[in-house]
Amino acid sequence: MSIHLTINGIPVEVEAGTSVLEAARKAGVRIPTLCYHPDLKPFGSCGLCVCKQEGSAKILRACATPCAEGMKIITHDDELYEVRRTIIELTMSTHPSSCLTCVRNNKCELQKLAIEYGVREQPFEERIRERKVDDSTGVIVMDPYKCIKCGRCVQVCQQLEGVYALDFIGRGDNTTMSPAANLPLNSSPCIKCGQCVVHCPVGALYEKDDVGKMMKAIHDPTKVVCVQMAPAVRVAIGEEFGMKPGEISTGKLYTALRRLGCDYVFDTNFGADLTIMEEGSELVDRIKNNGVLPQFTSCCPGWINYIEEYYPDLLENLSSAKSPMMMQGAITKSYFAEKAGIDKKDIYSVAIMPCTAKKDEIRRPISAYEGGDVDVVLTTRELARIISQYGIDFENLEESEADSPIGEYTGAGTIFGVTGGVMEAAVRTAYNLVTGKELDKVEVESVRGLETVKKGTVDMGGVSVNVAVVHGMANAKELLDEIREAKKSGKKVPYDFIEVMACRGGCIAGGGQPIGTDDEVRTMRSNGLYTDDEKCTLRRSHENPSIKKIYSDYLEKPLSHKAHELLHATFSEKPLYKD
Repeated sequence: MSIHLTINGIPVEVEAGTSVLEAARKAGVRIPTLCYHPDLKPFGSCGLCVCKQEGSAKILRACATPCAEGMKIITHDDELYEVRRTIIELTMSTHPSSCLTCVRNNKCELQKLAIEYGVREQPFEERIRERKVDDSTGVIVMDPYKCIKCGRCVQVCQQLEGVYALDFIGRGDNTTMSPAANLPLNSSPCIKCGQCVVHCPVGALYEKDDVGKMMKAIHDPTKVVCVQMAPAVRVAIGEEFGMKPGEISTGKLYTALRRLGCDYVFDTNFGADLTIMEEGSELVDRIKNNGVLPQFTSCCPGWINYIEEYYPDLLENLSSAKSPMMMQGAITKSYFAEKAGIDKKDIYSVAIMPCTAKKDEIRRPISAYEGGDVDVVLTTRELARIISQYGIDFENLEESEADSPIGEYTGAGTIFGVTGGVMEAAVRTAYNLVTGKELDKVEVESVRGLETVKKGTVDMGGVSVNVAVVHGMANAKELLDEIREAKKSGKKVPYDFIEVMACRGGCIAGGGQPIGTDDEVRTMRSNGLYTDDEKCTLRRSHENPSIKKIYSDYLEKPLSHKAHELLHATFSEKPLYKD
């Protein structure tokens, strides 16, 4: 059903249920917001999106007001300007003005609004409450001193992730966003996904800065710095330098990392191809030998944290394969070290990741080597800051190639960064493992896109494999409950293989990616990875010559004893609330 209205005299036709805010954007009118985010249900807490309806004295909040037939909306006039300016000034009276030392300087939504509305003085008395910084996770830092109570972090934690690590505590001026009972964040059910960070409009949440660790290693002549970068980084980091989302920056990234002083530049896509060989072989083994099904993917550390806390009874369904990052790190300190004649103790392994939970993953007791398979993880944002600090003109860099023998990858490796990508890559190889033939069409369209839960059946030479893909932990709950109930009642679970990603859209929208992600940006980044896949001569993990060589020379075969030592792990139940 269509609805007709006018926005500032501009005729607009929208579908029923469309908000006034969305209708205004369709009309080319921008209404300022602070608490609103397209990923979340309208909350209406900030009041910046106020507007008027002709013939009514009532002030409306555009984000939470559905359009009605014949509405005549006014979004901008002198009165609304003064209301919005006052809201900004009142918000600033509870927010410190330490912009120069804030991690969100120049990328802060409140700062931009203050500039836009010409706020140069503070007419209201400051009501800033001193609060302790919470860095208990060692991954995500909470600075409640800067919190403006917009509620986005609470909404994303509860609505998108279904974790409930954050909530509103207190009333009025005493309200804070905090874990239950004001516990430290590390004592809460936080899965370290970082979605609170990328949805916070100011600098109240940010990742632990590990830039100094990487640069210290680079400047240490006794260290051989080996760096890898995840698939999703190459289609997002350009945004930090004025490029469009989805632009592929692979070759520029290799060059930038070498200019920073890294000794060897590898690609996590190689680790993704390796993961497919192990995880795909494990799936085929489970299907052929009546193993525990469905098999869950295990490459997302936020998802691993979630299942260990909320569904420990389903841990046997998890693949034992490490994530591509951890596999790449283990191979760097074993296979590569031996090939290059380098003592593994001298290697400093760096990973550039789109994810804050990856910082947590390297502290898990799953490394093949003492000290860790990966020594430090930097987010996409952190790497962008270093590149800028060192005066590197990223957009105009010449392109270069990754180092051998663990930098070569196929198209299957690159699509790991998008929801459905792990499933699609696995299907391409699992089909070969089952039938001995190749899929005629490598694109598995049924697992692509931003639909929250995607289901399908893949015919593998007469063997029907039921698959599902889910992203966003809150969306996974219904699927996991269905599996739990089926197992309890002894019924057959209607799935064989399930991919789970903690973040909406997958790694392309991880907690370490550039700020400002919405579904339009997710789609552009996803398309960039699919384009990278299409450009690859080889698009199936088992076709990668370097993968073939590492098995023939070193690992013997997928799921071998050596492969299990280096590339597999075990996971265990964790309490929801820690001591």
